[in-house]
Amino acid sequence: MQVPKLNFDSVFNFQIKQDKDTFFIYDLVRKIWLVLTPEEWVRQHWLHYYRFVKKKNLSSLIIEKKLELNGTTKRIDLLITEKTKPKILVECKAPNIALKEIHFEQIARYNSLIGAEQIIISNGLHHIFADYKDGSYQFLNMKV
Repeated sequence: MQVPKLNFDSVFNFQIKQDKDTFFIYDLVRKIWLVLTPEEWVRQHWLHYYRFVKKKNLSSLIIEKKLELNGTTKRIDLLITEKTKPKILVECKAPNIALKEIHFEQIARYNSLIGAEQIIISNGLHHIFADYKDGSYQFLNMKV
């Protein structure tokens, strides 16, 4: 499987295996092999970034947590916590998905329930960062 090089300064050592025509990537948090989809490729980069670059404990990384939003069940991609408080909410898209306002609105709705101090929307190639303070978002210019 050909996976794109993503826009991260660090290089990560992923465990990838193949079974017939399907590729799998090992998830450090859930300790399972997952189908290597384009979105999972992006999520695993963020997981490795926070684990190995930012030195977060595995217990502070929450993946695919369920949320009830307007009567429907949603799942967040990645939440970084600090002493059980939500700090950073990350929404991952596949690299071929252009980031748009609807994606920001999606993560902002999720964050209305979670209350993280920062949100990140990423397709692995482009990343949008915003701080949440005093009821509004302020966009940031950051690198990973």
